[in-house]
Amino acid sequence: SGGLVVMDENTCMVEVARFFMSFTQRESCGKCVPCREGTKRMLEILERIVEGKGELSDLDELEELANMVQSMALCGLGKSAPLPVISTLKRFHDEYVEHIVDKKCRAKVCTALRQFHINPEFCIGCGKCAKNCPAGAISGKIKHPHVINNDVCIKCGSCKDNCNFDAIYVEA
Repeated sequence: SGGLVVMDENTCMVEVARFFMSFTQRESCGKCVPCREGTKRMLEILERIVEGKGELSDLDELEELANMVQSMALCGLGKSAPLPVISTLKRFHDEYVEHIVDKKCRAKVCTALRQFHINPEFCIGCGKCAKNCPAGAISGKIKHPHVINNDVCIKCGSCKDNCNFDAIYVEA
């Protein structure tokens, strides 16, 4: 079988690695320990990184686990499972560092790393965003620009979806 995956600057390479690791971890038959446990541990680390909870030491551990799984797994799935992680670590190392150190996702894909803001020049203070915010993270007076408290925001995007004036933007 074969396939083609097209990616551009709107693709988060850390999320790509997490996605493929999630798939291979689910598909693992579980017979050999390197694949069963190694892919599970790698997935845990990648999930922590896309949630903004990663540490720089995770990158060394991820690389070590990937090399171990690739060299010790018994089947083709296990031997190829860490390849997306190995290649993204090698070619997109800076994106991993941005996720961990800067808590930013340049592709604005990783939900936990997004921050929503309201541009006061575009906000007319209609309150529609505040009414639709399930976390109550938006405040302001009618006919005055509103603000989003990102400490309370659950990053669902409801505010952006409901703004008729494109006043809400995502920063990641």
